[in-house]
Amino acid sequence: MKKVLLSMVAVALLFTACDDQKNEVADVQEIDMSDFYVYTDESDALVSKPSNGKDDPKTCFTMSVLNRNLEANPGLAKKMYDIEYHTRSFIAAKGKPSNPGGGGGGGGTEPPVDNLGVVNIPVYVHVVYSNSNENISDAQINSQISVLNQDFRKTNNDANGIPAEFSGIAADSEINFSLAGVFRNSNSRTSWGTTSAVKTTYPPVTPSTHLNIWVCNIGGGILGYAQFPGGSLATDGVVISPQYFGTTGFVAAPFDKGRTATHEVGHYLNLRHIWGDGRCRQDDFVSDTPSSDAPNYGCPSYPTVKCKSNDMTMNYMDYTNDACMFMFSEGQKARMRAIFTSGGARAELAGN
Repeated sequence: MKKVLLSMVAVALLFTACDDQKNEVADVQEIDMSDFYVYTDESDALVSKPSNGKDDPKTCFTMSVLNRNLEANPGLAKKMYDIEYHTRSFIAAKGKPSNPGGGGGGGGTEPPVDNLGVVNIPVYVHVVYSNSNENISDAQINSQISVLNQDFRKTNNDANGIPAEFSGIAADSEINFSLAGVFRNSNSRTSWGTTSAVKTTYPPVTPSTHLNIWVCNIGGGILGYAQFPGGSLATDGVVISPQYFGTTGFVAAPFDKGRTATHEVGHYLNLRHIWGDGRCRQDDFVSDTPSSDAPNYGCPSYPTVKCKSNDMTMNYMDYTNDACMFMFSEGQKARMRAIFTSGGARAELAGN
């Protein structure tokens, strides 16, 4: 934690020069960036706990990878600050978000109008395998694309289980995914870890205009990891272990409904974990998601109370089992769509 605090101080000093930039925004409105952070405490973000009474934890390594990339690339923190400033400026200028959950990220029950329509994201899938199980079928790949579309368009059948408290803010993100191509690569390496080795061995294809997903054995019980907007295009995309990709074929319960990809693509589109990777006062920059102090696992009963409010345990950005997560919020939708707008970090992905 000491390292994280020192890093946050350094980042704060770096960003003091951004005050002039704020004054240049056409729609003159003060944008509160006081709660913004980039580094997280890995001991909080990567807690290993059993899910559904089993020994296998749900482990997303995205925040650990982010911390490592921030240390390796001193300019990344500034890029992420600018992306966040653009996101908040867009939400403040275009919408009138409510603020039931606190935080400076905005995005509530009155979503911003972006005039983008449904955004279609073309997807390249890189299958990297050392055995026949890992060489997943086209049917398994197609099942994952279907889940992404159902989850991001709010057409999955599980959405019927959203509690009344949150049903009014469950969002159709108006983001669609289409399979652009599959690359298959045989390699004797049996695990790839989280150093982006698989990405540098099999580089992404046109990453500014396509989402690249690598399906390979990560190892260490890790389900997947993603790169936030602002990182190097040479490593941009999402990595997922094959047994947690899609709904048919070589899949392993309780993470066999394709929600690992939904979760990791959420990170790729600028969403943080629902608990903000910290305690009650550390935010995920989304105002309509309740404050929380830790991830949830398994299939929690409703209500699950943390930080004096009911957790949104069914949100895709928590750590619950695939069968028990089935919504994005309107605030999360606003964050994701902001990066597609003119000047946004993934504007080219939407053809802007």
